[in-house]
Amino acid sequence: MIKSMTGFGKSEFELNNKKFTLEIKSLNSKQIDINTRIPVLYREKDIEIRKELSEVLIRGKVDFTIFVENLGEVSTAKINEPILKNYFSHLSSISKELDVPVNEATLHAAMRLPDIVKVEYETLDEDEWNCILSNIRKALKDLDNFRVQEGTALKADICSNISTIQGILVEIEPFEGKRIETIKNRITENLESLKLNGNGGVDENRLEQELLFYLEKLDINEEKVRLANHCSFFLDTVKLDIPVGKKLGFISQEIGREINTIGSKANDGDIQRIVVQMKDHLERVKEQLLNVL
Repeated sequence: MIKSMTGFGKSEFELNNKKFTLEIKSLNSKQIDINTRIPVLYREKDIEIRKELSEVLIRGKVDFTIFVENLGEVSTAKINEPILKNYFSHLSSISKELDVPVNEATLHAAMRLPDIVKVEYETLDEDEWNCILSNIRKALKDLDNFRVQEGTALKADICSNISTIQGILVEIEPFEGKRIETIKNRITENLESLKLNGNGGVDENRLEQELLFYLEKLDINEEKVRLANHCSFFLDTVKLDIPVGKKLGFISQEIGREINTIGSKANDGDIQRIVVQMKDHLERVKEQLLNVL
């Protein structure tokens, strides 16, 4: 099964007068690359979150975010009453010494002094965390389903291009016989024009030997067989129920190598045109493989 590395998962829920929104987004990458943005309260669970993400997603550039909205009237920021009273008492004493009236302005001045507001930090509740973890897994499942849907479209396009290469490969065969005959005639004509031996003709035995040696170098049958085998192996690998993106990348490199060799040995315009078509379809495959898990 082919999966895309592109995906998005989201989960929203309310708990303890808070509204939680979890978002996971993934894009293609050679390795797993996780970036998390989470409130301070849940930072201690960062390693556990990364473990959950990496086990399911395996590869890709992943952005994970937790948004928390407080729905209650209780604030973690509170006025530090003892310090405020102490400031006000000192300001009142100074005001009396300076014969300045003590009123609301004195209280306002005290409120602007340091340490008047204190923040009471929450401790992480395990029941709350278990609920968050459950929703992380739900968002991951949604993202994985997204990847499967994207992968179905990728698979159809990739397999179509590989099948096209297989079909185009068969079209080379009619041109091979003509190519050999053309090369043989060209060599014979060139030798005839040179009149290399004493009789002004060509040594047929030597010509046959040289032709066999030369044509062996130009033979593309092995490359055609290997290319056909690589394409079949590629289509078989696509069906495996494991991440196959890297493996398919390696096979596509081998396919490209055989196509290039056929092109370099072809020495024929018709075969070269077929090679160009195969290269075009292979490039489309490689582009799509960049996003395959």
